[in-house]
Amino acid sequence: MITHLQDTITLNNGLQMPGMGLGVFQVENDATAEMVKDAIEVGYRSIDTAAIYGNEAGVGEGIKQALTSTNLQREDLFITSKVWNDELGYEETVTAYEESLEKLGLDYLDLYLIHWPGKDKYAESWKALEDLYDQGKIKAIGVCNFTVAHLENLLSFARVKPVVNQVEFHPRLQQAELRSFCDKHEIQLEAWAPLMQGGLLEDATISKIAEKYSKSNTQVILRWDVQNGIITIPKSVRRERMMQNADIFNFQLTDEDMAIINAMNLEQRVGPNPNEFDFAL
Repeated sequence: MITHLQDTITLNNGLQMPGMGLGVFQVENDATAEMVKDAIEVGYRSIDTAAIYGNEAGVGEGIKQALTSTNLQREDLFITSKVWNDELGYEETVTAYEESLEKLGLDYLDLYLIHWPGKDKYAESWKALEDLYDQGKIKAIGVCNFTVAHLENLLSFARVKPVVNQVEFHPRLQQAELRSFCDKHEIQLEAWAPLMQGGLLEDATISKIAEKYSKSNTQVILRWDVQNGIITIPKSVRRERMMQNADIFNFQLTDEDMAIINAMNLEQRVGPNPNEFDFAL
């Protein structure tokens, strides 16, 4: 379990990944640079973006500014991006990776993910990721939104095991079967929408626990993630909120509190179901 913002979790290839990072989903490119710069200055070391977000250039500019304003080096940061659905396929994925790298202004990525499994092209994309990994252009490769069935298929032919499966995960969607499968195969689970896109900020059950610790609902949920060993990447544009989100290492939820939150599961999604969402691929 991580004990501070810059603490890391060891992935199955030995790479150290921060247990908490900043997500930039639905942030306009123009606003992203300042957001990323603020996050790094506050103490965040992991930034999660994607081609489809349209803000990789902003992330890159924010990194550049932060490296100038701090004593940090590129190697101190952990940068993740993702290949989108219309770029699945071997050559398409290689091209998408190169385009993301150019927009970010970086020489390599720490982690590159297949954003969604789609229908049948992720096998070709995975082979592209493996080759990019072998060439040292990516420190680690993984997937997003893969179900147990997707992972079983991937593992049947993969030369390189995915280090991460980034999925929707929050108190109302706990994905026990998937989590168990990932634990068994040493694939680290990472949570997107950890706050259910704001849907749990007024939840009465969480609020009661938060009051006990003089914390916010957000802080309680992120602490729950940490104590579950889940990597979490909450989004915040404001520096003050970034600092609040990271202020979760001076308290610990009791076993009883953890059990109360664990009992909130309804398998309720705010995003698409990977088994049902048709990307027309």
